[in-house]
Amino acid sequence: MSVVLSTAELSAADRSERWHEAVSRTFVPLDVNILEEDPSPGRIVTHQLGATQVSDVQAGSQEVTRSKRLIARDGKEYLILTLQRRGSAVKEQDGRECLIEPGNFSISDSSRVFRKKVEGDFRFTSFQFPRKELRVRDEDLHASTASAFSGRDGGAALVATYFARMAREAAGFDEVVGRQFVATGLDLLALVINERRGRFRPQAPETATAMMARVKDHILQNLSDPHLSPTAIAAAHFISVRYLHKLFQLEGTTVGEWIRAERLERCRRDLLRSPARGLGVATIARRWGFVSPSHFSRVFRAAYGMSPRDWQIHGLSGEQRTVDPDYSA
Repeated sequence: MSVVLSTAELSAADRSERWHEAVSRTFVPLDVNILEEDPSPGRIVTHQLGATQVSDVQAGSQEVTRSKRLIARDGKEYLILTLQRRGSAVKEQDGRECLIEPGNFSISDSSRVFRKKVEGDFRFTSFQFPRKELRVRDEDLHASTASAFSGRDGGAALVATYFARMAREAAGFDEVVGRQFVATGLDLLALVINERRGRFRPQAPETATAMMARVKDHILQNLSDPHLSPTAIAAAHFISVRYLHKLFQLEGTTVGEWIRAERLERCRRDLLRSPARGLGVATIARRWGFVSPSHFSRVFRAAYGMSPRDWQIHGLSGEQRTVDPDYSA
């Protein structure tokens, strides 16, 4: 269930006090200093995924501080991952100051003093979770707070994309599914922090889970490449081919089988829509990385019980030809 806190209906004179209450109620207790003469309306929408709280926050210029006094008062040990969506923020913690721009994310630790300042209209999505849920060393966490993680490059980009999608879907998750999504997301975050600190540990369970998510994302982004192979995938992630195969074995499949199944599924969907687009079977097969038409026909028949051409003409039903009209890779 969503919880919505808003100051839009209040007068400008009453917004500051109400916003201070809303921020401290949603997160840990914070001192809030509004930097506008006439405070802009603020809005917080919150969902709960197990022990993790997901909040979408919109407001105007302000500064928030987590002081020693407030830390001593509640003693809560939470981490807050923040995805900056609009506007920029300056964060300070553990002797560092950094600029967080739209598309980047950062981490704050509620057990230590921090300050955040945003000027102008802003929007961010935050994930607040118990410190114990993130399996990284304290020294590595301390080195990662008040640091900008780029949402455009490498593993941090996957973390940003994953958490952004989790926020969009949060309202529809049941408790069990929500917990699983959060666990995978925190494994991804731990992997990125450990990599940044030079502590990559391939055999750690959380590393395996996070690495598998990264590998699958890489494969899905490169399904059209006919040269996609275990060797190329392993090299892109700086792991051995043997370790890559072990990851898929833990899920009861192989790298090749997983790639083929994903390619076939996309071909299946495209074939249902292809008559209206004038696309032939061979064109669709090549689009998804199948070089040999005859090989594609064989594996398609084995998977779906009919040839690609028969599927293209007949499909399952006229109704199912309208499924996923906006589907794209």
